[in-house]
Amino acid sequence: NLWYHVGSADERPGRTGLAHLFEHMLFQGSLNVGTNDHFRHLQRVGGVANGSTWYDRTNYYETVPSAHLDLALWLESDRMGFLLPALDQQKLDTQRDVVMNERRQNYENRPYGPASIRVNELMYPDDHPYHWPTIGYQDDLSAASLDDVKGFFRRWYGPNNATLVVAGDVTPAEVRTLATKYFGPIPAGPAVAKPAPERAVLSA
Repeated sequence: NLWYHVGSADERPGRTGLAHLFEHMLFQGSLNVGTNDHFRHLQRVGGVANGSTWYDRTNYYETVPSAHLDLALWLESDRMGFLLPALDQQKLDTQRDVVMNERRQNYENRPYGPASIRVNELMYPDDHPYHWPTIGYQDDLSAASLDDVKGFFRRWYGPNNATLVVAGDVTPAEVRTLATKYFGPIPAGPAVAKPAPERAVLSA
């Protein structure tokens, strides 16, 4: 399980939805892994993978037989270190459409779907990082450019802003050796300083 310490709370008004959009983008291939091959490699050995986005984090996980731990770590390290060379406008447009349709299904076209979005808009000021939904607003998603997406990745998706957790039939020494092999050569990203946002206090 690889957690990046970035979520929708790290976005800004007018550019919401990038964290969740990137959850989708990371499954679209990297320099050494073709589009959709992340899933294919894992399924070939009986593994599964997925991800999720929240206000303060984005996580990606693989569940594989322990004999294939190095495959899972290689796949994660390749997209951490080598995603940008494979990122193009077509992939962005495809996944943007997927996310916008997900928003329609889960919020706009579902009875009472917009309620959770509206509650947060009323609870938190406009510039508070919990004011907007993790999935973002449609206008912001439409406006996101390829440069916006690449800049978001460069800022947040470095090894110095991630936490790796491995559990199962493995030894700490084995995990450290493989993690150093695959993640060690990846340069650190920019220093990340994230002050804790003030939580809204509701009066009685």
